[in-house]
Amino acid sequence: MNNIQLKAIVFGLMLSSFCVSAQSDEAALKTIYKTSLTNGKSYQWLDYLSNTIGGRLSGSTNAELAVQYTKMELEKLDLDKVWLQPVMVPKWVRGEKEMAYFTTSGELNKVNICALGGSVATPENGLKAKVIEVGSYEDLKHLGEAKIKGKIVFINRALQPDLIHTFEAYGGCSVERYRGAHEAAKYGAVGTIVRSLSSRQDDYPHTGSMSYGDLPVEKRIPSAAISTNDAVKLSEALKQNKDLEFFFEMSCQQFEDVQSYNVIGEITGSEFPNEYIVVGGHLDSWDLGDGAHDDGAGVVQSMDVLRLLKESGIKPKRSIRVVLFMNEENGLRGGRKYAEVAKTKGEKHVFALESDSGGFTPRGFSFDGSELMLQKIDAWRTLFKPYLIHYFEKGYSGADIGPLKDDGILLAGLRPDSQRYFDHHHAANDTFEHVNKRELELGAATMTALVYLVDKYGVETTLKQKQLKD
Repeated sequence: MNNIQLKAIVFGLMLSSFCVSAQSDEAALKTIYKTSLTNGKSYQWLDYLSNTIGGRLSGSTNAELAVQYTKMELEKLDLDKVWLQPVMVPKWVRGEKEMAYFTTSGELNKVNICALGGSVATPENGLKAKVIEVGSYEDLKHLGEAKIKGKIVFINRALQPDLIHTFEAYGGCSVERYRGAHEAAKYGAVGTIVRSLSSRQDDYPHTGSMSYGDLPVEKRIPSAAISTNDAVKLSEALKQNKDLEFFFEMSCQQFEDVQSYNVIGEITGSEFPNEYIVVGGHLDSWDLGDGAHDDGAGVVQSMDVLRLLKESGIKPKRSIRVVLFMNEENGLRGGRKYAEVAKTKGEKHVFALESDSGGFTPRGFSFDGSELMLQKIDAWRTLFKPYLIHYFEKGYSGADIGPLKDDGILLAGLRPDSQRYFDHHHAANDTFEHVNKRELELGAATMTALVYLVDKYGVETTLKQKQLKD
């Protein structure tokens, strides 16, 4: 037998092995999707989180009820381990429902606002002052203290509508919400009103985190979001009367940090138990709705990944953990604590997948890792095409798994269709009835399929692969 014949035989054996493996993977994914769509648990779990418990702001009673509920449900799955990981979290309370109006020509115009998370309250009887409108907090430096002092700054920056990836539009404006009050206070403003970060015109104000940075407590000013409809109304009124006065009243309060928990469940790996794959979402939510899309959907999808693996008869080689992170919304304490403990224990995490973009139809994943890792992952793209999953791109993974990042780990984020996500994000209409059961279950199956492939093949890249690339 000559060398050419030998190479042909070897190539044939390799091709045959690849085809058998591909067929096996196709069958495994088919089983995963079928199990999720015919016997899923994610929608049932979300119903309880949303409709029985409700909004789960860090430090609240509801957040602790969610901890106990999800721990109990994970224990029912007969996992190898389930435990609570203590973490100290901030406790901010909204208080009474906010009230706001502006007056023009003696006419009172009520508007919809909500306090931004972390804001101080207005004076006891509310705050009334003239308004100055800006397009961004960067405009403040051009106006200066003379034009701003004693006024309420109205930051009227809309999401950019022509960006197909709506998270890009959100990222471009979220800095106004987060830093607006901090910057306005430097110029003597008495309060800030920020246009809600929503992609549609409606009457729902959208909350979210904000920060005063290093501003002393006595110099902090109240900050609220105003609905998109009312932002337009206020802007038009200011064009007619630059001296109109705006009134708002908020009773929010910041308390001392309190004890809470990350909820963790694990299937221990059969071959590489000390290599960890993490899948997760954040258990806390804002308090205006019930946090169904943000991030109840990600929580229940992540829980169902472990259940679907077991139901599909898949025995992972590596240890698979579901981590339900606490305090993503206003502190990221849970994600940081999990990474801190993992580092202290010397745990080797090879892959982490986060779902925190809503429960809409899954489109694919964004990946954060080396080019060689991404090339390996991209070879699996064809396995997902029958499920209309085509988006495999390099990009942002997620806030809670971000602290795990190092050269040896691949991070990923589930990417659902995002066109309607910011209609509900951080608002009172982020509720259970706006989540579609089938879309939610497709997302859980898509996450499970990727975890299955990563566990089976790994994401490590060898020296030989690097030499071939070079």
